Amino acid sequence: MTYSLAEQMMGMLPKYYEDALAALAIIEREAAELAFASGQLDEAFRQIFLETATWGLSRWEEACGIPASGSKPLDQRRSLIKSRLRGAGTVTLAVIRSVVDSFENGEISVEEKFGDWKVIVTFIGKRGVPPNLADVKSAVREILPAHLLLEFQFTYLRWEELDAAGLDWNELERLGFSWDALEVWNPAEGK
Repeated sequence: MTYSLAEQMMGMLPKYYEDALAALAIIEREAAELAFASGQLDEAFRQIFLETATWGLSRWEEACGIPASGSKPLDQRRSLIKSRLRGAGTVTLAVIRSVVDSFENGEISVEEKFGDWKVIVTFIGKRGVPPNLADVKSAVREILPAHLLLEFQFTYLRWEELDAAGLDWNELERLGFSWDALEVWNPAEGK
């Protein structure tokens, strides 16, 4: 049997308070206040952790030296904070991969072209340009040494994939894709 907080509090008092309406009213009000305070503490506690923070993200951004971006979705703000936290220290391909991975843009590959003084980040897991590419560029550019060029490559639908799907132009038209949607379509995932 579960007792409410007010019932638990009343159970701790001497029995003669059970009939006192004033005592009951005070206990019920105190129980409500304690429940409210407990909820507020739980909410404040969630702000300590990046994955559960909401209104506390502005503090995380401030601590990481990121301009407040309250207009962006929470997941993009968290990704930017993660990238800043991961990007500290010596810059290696693994660090660059970790920073880009923090943006949840699917599988990537990172390649360094020594002769060209270039780092190439290729988005493999998700097709097309990620919605928060500007944040990704900014985060990588911030940790990458200034003498290295930064290049991004994206994957799109290849003709051989379209041919392997066995669709003619009429069938493609019936699918109703715009050209932009067709470019990022993956026939292996279904129609």
